[in-house]
Amino acid sequence: MNRRTRRRRKKAKAGEEAKKRRLSEEQVKFLEMNFDRERKLESGRKARLAAELGLDPKQVAVWFQNRRARWKSKQIEEEYVRLQYMHDAVLVDKSQLEAEVVKLKEQLSEAEKEIAKLSASCSERCSGSPISSSSMEAHKPLLGEPGAAAVPSAAAAAAAAEEDLVLYMHEDYGSYVDMMDWVELHGM
Repeated sequence: MNRRTRRRRKKAKAGEEAKKRRLSEEQVKFLEMNFDRERKLESGRKARLAAELGLDPKQVAVWFQNRRARWKSKQIEEEYVRLQYMHDAVLVDKSQLEAEVVKLKEQLSEAEKEIAKLSASCSERCSGSPISSSSMEAHKPLLGEPGAAAVPSAAAAAAAAEEDLVLYMHEDYGSYVDMMDWVELHGM
């Protein structure tokens, strides 16, 4: 009486007239071959395939629709596997990098301890005596000071400068610097 009942009756009558047929292996192979060439099905192609296979065009359309759904599911599955593999590889890389960071932090800590130890031992040695005897022996009078000789040649001056090279421990940097660098650092 209402529309639903009429539709059911029509479907029931159509179902009685044309029973659902399974496709033969040859038909499936032919449809698969056409699906591999083109996944979309235009109406002209649908009618041609239906005529060649002896099927209803609606049946061909439904087969293509179902096959596209299976193909899409397979593509999603393959993409998931690929992404899972990439994810696992990234996790391994992350783990290796974290282990390397821990190792580098340990090395840095050891280096900082060694620097502190060296700085402490140097400051103990340097602060104990105001002027060491070796630095006194190395001191030569400058020009204009009593005991200064006449102006030496350039080669003699360079040789004397190498002999007079004195290293100082710089307080801020914890490293040895020569006298000229020290003078530049302190603007003298």
